[in-house]
Amino acid sequence: MDAPVPELEARARACADALLEAEEVLLASHIDADGLTSAAVAATALRRAEIPFETVFEKQLDADSVAGIAARGYDTVLFTDFGSGQLDVIADHEAAGEFRPVIADHHQPADADTRLHLNPLLEGIDGASELSGAGAAYLLARALAARGPEARLSNRDLAALAVVGAVGDMQASGGELHGANAAVVAEGVEAGVLSETRDLSVYGKQTRPLPKLLEYASDVRIPGITGDERGVISFLDDLEVDIRADSGWKRWVDLTDDEKRAVASALVRHAVSRGVPAFKIDRLVGTTYVLEEEAVGTALRDASEFSTLLNATARYERADVGLAVCLGGRGEALERARELLRTHRRNLSEGVEWVEEHGVTTEGHLQWFDAGEEIRETIVGIIAGMSMSADGVSRDVPVVAFARKDDAETKVSGRGTGALVGRGLDLSVVMREAARAAGGDGGGHDIAAGATIPAGNEAEFIERADEVVGEQLG
Repeated sequence: MDAPVPELEARARACADALLEAEEVLLASHIDADGLTSAAVAATALRRAEIPFETVFEKQLDADSVAGIAARGYDTVLFTDFGSGQLDVIADHEAAGEFRPVIADHHQPADADTRLHLNPLLEGIDGASELSGAGAAYLLARALAARGPEARLSNRDLAALAVVGAVGDMQASGGELHGANAAVVAEGVEAGVLSETRDLSVYGKQTRPLPKLLEYASDVRIPGITGDERGVISFLDDLEVDIRADSGWKRWVDLTDDEKRAVASALVRHAVSRGVPAFKIDRLVGTTYVLEEEAVGTALRDASEFSTLLNATARYERADVGLAVCLGGRGEALERARELLRTHRRNLSEGVEWVEEHGVTTEGHLQWFDAGEEIRETIVGIIAGMSMSADGVSRDVPVVAFARKDDAETKVSGRGTGALVGRGLDLSVVMREAARAAGGDGGGHDIAAGATIPAGNEAEFIERADEVVGEQLG
């Protein structure tokens, strides 16, 4: 079988060969949905190749966490969904002979290199929109399959998790995955673990009753529908569609294809009648990625819902739960993940309300808010992105958010838009330069990035960040 991304095949082979030579591997990964799926893909591939390993997670990779990883005494460390931005730190440990690093990442690399480095950016592939960390881990898994003693379908079944990671990393721009991600999707479809269909582009099609599905759909705000329980009920009652079940309202997944088309057409007509612009109405339909081996009507069946479930685990210090679900846990682990998701949704809602109530401070080229201890540092980046659609927050400049990590450190998250990136914004550079000016470090993607700085140095960070954004946007 040809490699799904031939540009990265040689790098994947070199990384796989190094792992097969290792006595024991420490698998270190990030904690978000992309990081968890990256770890699950890599862990499954290592197990199938009969390579002994242990898994650890880090909220952020910095000098201290890399030193802690080195202190564990493994001869080989596999970094997934981070590591590229910390190459300079990792290279020092490699030079000292403390461990051999293997990196499968998609973030902007620091100004250093190591031989075993699998990153789409090194081959001109956009790591922010064309291949996620889980996608890089999948390419590594494919290379391991060609060399290990056991692999189902050459590890192509792992494409489903890679797609969940890409969707969770917000790479489905314009409603679908592009570039190298699309090649991974194609392999998953061929392997029978994925399907892709054009469908209503709203969250919760597998699990939410129809009224809640439409009421909570906020990507395209429709007057009389979005956030309007009575309006939704009135809209649904006027349809000539059987949308009620014996136990209550049907879910989207319970409808026939004809019924789905009828509801979608009526929704579009309603949006037009309420003055929703055509370009926003076009966003009501997108590509849905379905995991064929998961039960119909569960969050794990839909890549978007699966990724949201995963985001709700490690951000509350339960990466072990998210990994267990990715690896097939469907009992206690899945129930615990569902409980965490309920907490996560509540905290996100309260966080956005906090931003709307307290507002943002506008500088020359960016806007910012400091949530202190009011918003968890593990979710402040998500809330920063969500706040760009909130009242009083502009989409014309990036937003920077602070949250207290502990008495000594502050977590910083930056979020932009595709339009700002098109004008030259690169938040990975902004976060790195501003954080280092404030005594910390950072990195990430052009549209979303993060940093950690000493508590009390927020003013220095904002001053330098505003300068860099101004230089980028001219």
